[in-house]
Amino acid sequence: MDDDATMGIGELARLAGVSVKTVRFYSDEGLLPIAERSSGGHRRYGRQALERLRGIRDLRALEMPLPEVAAVLEDEPGGTGLAAALTARLAEVSGRLSALRWREAALRALAEAPGSERPALLRQLGALPQPPDTGALARFWRRVLPVRLPSRVREAVVDAAVPDLPRDPTPGQAVTAARLHTLASDSGFAADVRRANGRTVGRGDLVRLYDGLGNAYALGAAKLDAGIEPEPGEALDAFAGAFAQGHGEADTPEFRVGLLTMIRASDDPRLGLYWRLVHDLQGGGPATMGAAHAWLVAGLACSAPTPAPALPGHARVSASDGAAGEQWT
Repeated sequence: MDDDATMGIGELARLAGVSVKTVRFYSDEGLLPIAERSSGGHRRYGRQALERLRGIRDLRALEMPLPEVAAVLEDEPGGTGLAAALTARLAEVSGRLSALRWREAALRALAEAPGSERPALLRQLGALPQPPDTGALARFWRRVLPVRLPSRVREAVVDAAVPDLPRDPTPGQAVTAARLHTLASDSGFAADVRRANGRTVGRGDLVRLYDGLGNAYALGAAKLDAGIEPEPGEALDAFAGAFAQGHGEADTPEFRVGLLTMIRASDDPRLGLYWRLVHDLQGGGPATMGAAHAWLVAGLACSAPTPAPALPGHARVSASDGAAGEQWT
């Protein structure tokens, strides 16, 4: 075909391997230039239209939306338009596949559950957003953290407290995610934690308190992951020191006794459940922030001048434990 020659819509459709209706649609959308019209008013297309139509066909085979197709066609040869469009398509397809895996995991969990448990399990799994996300968990932590906490510190806590969802979950992880969503969506739970926080964090320097706690939890988690029992040392000093700075007091033995009493008085077993569920959702692995907190509280109890009796079930702290005095926020 000569560069200057034109062809009718039927021939163009045949050469490109598409229907006449498709050619007409792309022409009407402005994606396909018409070279001229015949004396009878019929559309005529040049060679450029054939190459462009083949490009449109190939991009649409990847389910690329028309606006993105148009942007790619208008991009300079060798430009970044195609690469950006392909990256966007890959992300979308990956997200759809992950959503299907979550749906499969939920269906398997329901199929494997005893018949008497299925209605309640279905209610929990049905409440989980589709595709699943951790929005409810993030909202929970933003509600319970002090209002006057700077956004930088607030988001750092949220990032540390909200787990990533597995892309290929097991049935058990689907159930765990649903339980976490239900727990975090409980407004009464959030209100209780927020009130307890008011008693625990005090009215001092919140930035120094939370930055210090972040350091203490990192040190405590390392100890816990190494299998070390709760003990005095750098991690515990960072923990007690953070609270002392936050309350504007000195880190004395007497302060630590009062701190232990305050933390235990604010204990909420639902936060312990939250951290155990997070640990399960992550498939085990490193200690959670809640488990590190429990390890530090256990260490505080051991090192206090007049140790208070350990709470039931808190003699040992494991990587999944989050029960001993979780009201640190």
